[in-house]
Amino acid sequence: MTFRERLASWLAQPRVRNTITGVIVFNAILLGMETSDQIMSRFGALIVALDRACLAVFVAEIGAKLVAHGWRFFRNGWNNFDFVIVGISLLPGAQTLSVLRALRILRVLRVVSVLPRLRRVIEGFITALPGMASVFALMGLIFYIGSVMATKLFGDAFPVWFGTLGRSAYSLFQIMTLESWSMGIVRPVMEQYPQAWAFFVPFIIATTFAVANLIVGLIVNSMQDAHHEADAEATGTYRDEVLARLTAIEEKLDRQDRHD
Repeated sequence: MTFRERLASWLAQPRVRNTITGVIVFNAILLGMETSDQIMSRFGALIVALDRACLAVFVAEIGAKLVAHGWRFFRNGWNNFDFVIVGISLLPGAQTLSVLRALRILRVLRVVSVLPRLRRVIEGFITALPGMASVFALMGLIFYIGSVMATKLFGDAFPVWFGTLGRSAYSLFQIMTLESWSMGIVRPVMEQYPQAWAFFVPFIIATTFAVANLIVGLIVNSMQDAHHEADAEATGTYRDEVLARLTAIEEKLDRQDRHD
Protein backbone atom coordinates (compact mmCIF):
# COMPACT_ATOMS: atom_id res chain seq x y z
CA MET A 1 0.00 0.00 0.00
CA THR A 2 1.41 3.37 -1.04
CA PHE A 3 1.70 6.44 1.18
CA ARG A 4 -1.26 8.09 -0.59
CA GLU A 5 -3.45 5.04 -0.06
CA ARG A 6 -2.52 4.85 3.64
CA LEU A 7 -3.22 8.57 4.04
CA ALA A 8 -6.60 8.28 2.28
CA SER A 9 -7.51 5.31 4.46
CA TRP A 10 -6.54 7.24 7.59
CA LEU A 11 -8.60 10.27 6.56
CA ALA A 12 -11.63 8.04 5.98
CA GLN A 13 -11.54 6.65 9.53
CA PRO A 14 -14.55 7.60 11.70
CA ARG A 15 -12.33 8.96 14.48
CA VAL A 16 -10.71 11.41 12.06
CA ARG A 17 -14.09 12.59 10.76
CA ASN A 18 -15.41 12.91 14.30
CA THR A 19 -12.34 14.95 15.28
CA ILE A 20 -12.87 17.33 12.36
CA THR A 21 -16.55 17.63 13.30
CA GLY A 22 -15.55 18.50 16.86
CA VAL A 23 -13.13 21.17 15.63
CA ILE A 24 -15.87 22.67 13.43
CA VAL A 25 -18.31 22.85 16.36
CA PHE A 26 -15.61 24.29 18.64
CA ASN A 27 -14.72 26.88 15.99
CA ALA A 28 -18.41 27.82 15.68
CA ILE A 29 -18.53 28.47 19.44
CA LEU A 30 -15.41 30.63 19.20
CA LEU A 31 -16.86 32.69 16.35
CA GLY A 32 -20.01 33.21 18.40
CA MET A 33 -17.95 34.35 21.38
CA GLU A 34 -16.24 36.94 19.18
CA THR A 35 -19.54 38.80 18.91
CA SER A 36 -19.43 39.60 22.65
CA ASP A 37 -17.40 42.70 23.49
CA GLN A 38 -17.25 41.66 27.14
CA ILE A 39 -15.78 38.25 26.36
CA MET A 40 -13.34 39.65 23.81
CA SER A 41 -12.10 42.27 26.24
CA ARG A 42 -11.08 39.52 28.69
CA PHE A 43 -10.18 36.57 26.48
CA GLY A 44 -9.76 38.13 23.04
CA ALA A 45 -6.15 37.06 22.51
CA LEU A 46 -6.90 33.47 23.50
CA ILE A 47 -9.99 33.26 21.30
CA VAL A 48 -8.11 34.62 18.28
CA ALA A 49 -5.28 32.14 18.86
CA LEU A 50 -7.70 29.22 19.13
CA ASP A 51 -9.52 30.40 16.00
CA ARG A 52 -6.25 30.40 14.07
CA ALA A 53 -5.46 26.94 15.44
CA CYS A 54 -8.82 25.68 14.14
CA LEU A 55 -8.09 27.23 10.77
CA ALA A 56 -4.68 25.51 10.75
CA VAL A 57 -6.42 22.17 11.35
CA PHE A 58 -8.78 22.81 8.43
CA VAL A 59 -5.91 23.79 6.13
CA ALA A 60 -3.95 20.70 7.19
CA GLU A 61 -6.98 18.50 6.47
CA ILE A 62 -7.46 20.01 3.01
CA GLY A 63 -3.73 19.63 2.31
CA ALA A 64 -3.78 15.99 3.42
CA LYS A 65 -6.74 15.28 1.16
CA LEU A 66 -4.98 16.94 -1.78
CA VAL A 67 -1.92 14.77 -1.18
CA ALA A 68 -4.01 11.61 -0.77
CA HIS A 69 -6.32 12.11 -3.74
CA GLY A 70 -4.42 14.46 -6.05
CA TRP A 71 -6.54 16.14 -8.69
CA ARG A 72 -9.32 13.63 -7.98
CA PHE A 73 -9.98 15.74 -4.89
CA PHE A 74 -11.78 18.31 -7.05
CA ARG A 75 -14.07 15.73 -8.64
CA ASN A 76 -16.07 15.60 -5.43
CA GLY A 77 -18.48 18.49 -5.00
CA TRP A 78 -18.24 18.40 -1.20
CA ASN A 79 -14.44 18.65 -1.41
CA ASN A 80 -14.81 21.74 -3.59
CA PHE A 81 -17.24 23.16 -1.05
CA ASP A 82 -14.73 22.63 1.79
CA PHE A 83 -11.92 24.10 -0.32
CA VAL A 84 -13.88 27.30 -1.02
CA ILE A 85 -15.05 27.71 2.59
CA VAL A 86 -11.53 27.33 3.99
CA GLY A 87 -10.08 29.45 1.19
CA ILE A 88 -12.30 32.40 2.16
CA SER A 89 -10.67 32.47 5.59
CA LEU A 90 -7.23 32.60 3.98
CA LEU A 91 -7.98 35.62 1.80
CA PRO A 92 -5.82 38.70 2.51
CA GLY A 93 -7.66 40.93 4.95
CA ALA A 94 -9.95 38.19 6.22
CA GLN A 95 -8.94 39.01 9.79
CA THR A 96 -9.39 42.78 9.43
CA LEU A 97 -12.11 43.56 6.87
CA SER A 98 -15.52 43.30 8.52
CA VAL A 99 -17.17 41.59 5.53
CA LEU A 100 -14.50 38.90 5.19
CA ARG A 101 -14.35 38.51 8.96
CA ALA A 102 -18.09 37.88 9.03
CA LEU A 103 -17.72 35.31 6.24
CA ARG A 104 -15.54 33.19 8.50
CA ILE A 105 -18.72 31.87 10.08
CA LEU A 106 -19.23 29.99 6.81
CA ARG A 107 -16.67 27.53 8.14
CA VAL A 108 -19.48 26.14 10.29
CA LEU A 109 -21.14 24.93 7.09
CA ARG A 110 -18.34 22.39 6.77
CA VAL A 111 -20.23 20.27 9.26
CA VAL A 112 -22.66 19.58 6.39
CA SER A 113 -19.93 17.97 4.30
CA VAL A 114 -18.63 15.95 7.26
CA LEU A 115 -21.91 14.43 8.44
CA PRO A 116 -23.53 12.02 5.92
CA ARG A 117 -27.08 12.65 7.15
CA LEU A 118 -26.77 16.38 6.57
CA ARG A 119 -25.28 15.72 3.14
CA ARG A 120 -28.34 13.69 2.23
CA VAL A 121 -30.61 16.59 3.22
CA ILE A 122 -28.67 19.03 1.01
CA GLU A 123 -28.47 16.52 -1.86
CA GLY A 124 -32.21 15.95 -1.62
CA PHE A 125 -32.82 19.69 -1.73
CA ILE A 126 -30.53 20.10 -4.76
CA THR A 127 -32.26 17.21 -6.51
CA ALA A 128 -35.60 18.96 -5.97
CA LEU A 129 -34.43 22.21 -7.57
CA PRO A 130 -35.36 21.31 -11.19
CA GLY A 131 -38.93 20.48 -10.14
CA MET A 132 -39.05 23.50 -7.87
CA ALA A 133 -38.08 25.78 -10.76
CA SER A 134 -41.40 25.16 -12.51
CA VAL A 135 -43.28 25.68 -9.25
CA PHE A 136 -41.42 28.94 -8.62
CA ALA A 137 -42.25 30.04 -12.15
CA LEU A 138 -45.92 29.35 -11.46
CA MET A 139 -45.74 31.27 -8.17
CA GLY A 140 -43.98 34.16 -9.89
CA LEU A 141 -46.76 34.30 -12.47
CA ILE A 142 -49.41 34.32 -9.74
CA PHE A 143 -47.52 37.05 -7.85
CA TYR A 144 -47.18 39.19 -10.96
CA ILE A 145 -50.87 38.94 -11.81
CA GLY A 146 -51.82 39.57 -8.17
CA SER A 147 -49.46 42.54 -7.88
CA VAL A 148 -50.88 44.20 -10.99
CA MET A 149 -54.44 43.67 -9.82
CA ALA A 150 -53.70 44.87 -6.25
CA THR A 151 -51.95 48.00 -7.49
CA LYS A 152 -54.88 48.92 -9.70
CA LEU A 153 -57.52 48.04 -7.11
CA PHE A 154 -56.00 49.34 -3.87
CA GLY A 155 -53.05 51.52 -4.86
CA ASP A 156 -54.85 54.86 -4.64
CA ALA A 157 -56.25 54.28 -1.15
CA PHE A 158 -53.23 52.40 0.27
CA PRO A 159 -50.10 53.66 -1.50
CA VAL A 160 -47.78 52.41 1.26
CA TRP A 161 -48.86 48.79 0.68
CA PHE A 162 -50.00 48.79 -2.94
CA GLY A 163 -48.77 52.06 -4.44
CA THR A 164 -46.33 50.43 -6.87
CA LEU A 165 -45.81 47.00 -8.38
CA GLY A 166 -42.90 46.29 -6.03
CA ARG A 167 -44.81 47.36 -2.92
CA SER A 168 -47.77 45.23 -3.95
CA ALA A 169 -45.52 42.21 -4.49
CA TYR A 170 -43.95 42.67 -1.06
CA SER A 171 -47.35 43.09 0.63
CA LEU A 172 -48.67 40.00 -1.12
CA PHE A 173 -45.59 38.09 -0.01
CA GLN A 174 -46.34 39.11 3.58
CA ILE A 175 -49.92 37.96 3.11
CA MET A 176 -48.70 34.63 1.68
CA THR A 177 -46.57 34.03 4.79
CA LEU A 178 -49.66 34.79 6.94
CA GLU A 179 -47.64 37.29 8.98
CA SER A 180 -50.06 39.98 10.27
CA TRP A 181 -52.01 39.53 7.07
CA SER A 182 -55.52 39.88 8.48
CA MET A 183 -55.44 42.71 11.02
CA GLY A 184 -52.34 44.28 9.52
CA ILE A 185 -53.38 44.56 5.83
CA VAL A 186 -56.56 42.82 4.71
CA ARG A 187 -59.06 44.13 7.27
CA PRO A 188 -57.93 47.77 6.90
CA VAL A 189 -58.34 47.35 3.14
CA MET A 190 -61.78 45.78 3.60
CA GLU A 191 -62.92 48.80 5.61
CA GLN A 192 -62.80 50.80 2.37
CA TYR A 193 -63.30 47.91 -0.06
CA PRO A 194 -65.73 45.43 1.58
CA GLN A 195 -65.46 43.04 -1.37
CA ALA A 196 -61.64 42.86 -1.18
CA TRP A 197 -61.90 39.41 0.43
CA ALA A 198 -62.79 38.07 -3.02
CA PHE A 199 -59.23 38.94 -4.09
CA PHE A 200 -57.24 38.06 -0.99
CA VAL A 201 -58.86 34.73 -0.06
CA PRO A 202 -58.27 33.06 -3.46
CA PHE A 203 -54.73 34.46 -3.48
CA ILE A 204 -53.97 32.88 -0.08
CA ILE A 205 -55.51 29.57 -1.14
CA ALA A 206 -53.51 29.52 -4.38
CA THR A 207 -50.16 30.47 -2.85
CA THR A 208 -50.05 29.48 0.82
CA PHE A 209 -52.07 26.27 0.67
CA ALA A 210 -51.40 25.09 -2.88
CA VAL A 211 -48.15 26.24 -4.46
CA ALA A 212 -46.16 26.43 -1.21
CA ASN A 213 -47.23 22.89 -0.30
CA LEU A 214 -46.14 21.74 -3.75
CA ILE A 215 -42.62 22.98 -2.95
CA VAL A 216 -42.64 21.18 0.40
CA GLY A 217 -43.85 17.99 -1.28
CA LEU A 218 -41.09 18.12 -3.89
CA ILE A 219 -38.42 18.58 -1.22
CA VAL A 220 -39.81 15.74 0.90
CA ASN A 221 -39.95 13.36 -2.07
CA SER A 222 -36.41 14.24 -3.11
CA MET A 223 -35.09 13.65 0.40
CA GLN A 224 -36.88 10.32 0.58
CA ASP A 225 -35.31 9.31 -2.73
CA ALA A 226 -31.88 10.37 -1.46
CA HIS A 227 -32.33 8.28 1.71
CA HIS A 228 -33.49 5.28 -0.34
CA GLU A 229 -30.48 5.56 -2.62
CA ALA A 230 -28.14 5.79 0.36
CA ASP A 231 -29.79 2.77 2.00
CA ALA A 232 -29.57 0.81 -1.24
CA GLU A 233 -25.91 1.72 -1.61
CA ALA A 234 -25.19 0.68 1.98
CA THR A 235 -27.06 -2.60 1.45
CA GLY A 236 -25.12 -3.27 -1.75
CA THR A 237 -21.81 -2.58 -0.01
CA TYR A 238 -22.72 -4.88 2.87
CA ARG A 239 -23.79 -7.60 0.43
CA ASP A 240 -20.51 -7.32 -1.46
CA GLU A 241 -18.56 -7.60 1.79
CA VAL A 242 -20.54 -10.70 2.84
CA LEU A 243 -20.02 -12.32 -0.56
CA ALA A 244 -16.32 -11.56 -0.42
CA ARG A 245 -16.05 -13.15 3.01
CA LEU A 246 -18.02 -16.21 1.91
CA THR A 247 -15.79 -16.56 -1.13
CA ALA A 248 -12.69 -16.35 1.05
CA ILE A 249 -14.10 -18.99 3.43
CA GLU A 250 -14.98 -21.26 0.51
CA GLU A 251 -11.49 -20.94 -0.95
CA LYS A 252 -9.97 -21.70 2.47
CA LEU A 253 -12.14 -24.83 2.84
CA ASP A 254 -11.18 -25.96 -0.68
CA ARG A 255 -7.49 -25.63 0.17
CA GLN A 256 -7.99 -27.63 3.36
CA ASP A 257 -9.82 -30.37 1.43
CA ARG A 258 -6.96 -30.57 -1.06
CA HIS A 259 -4.40 -30.93 1.73
CA ASP A 260 -6.50 -33.65 3.34
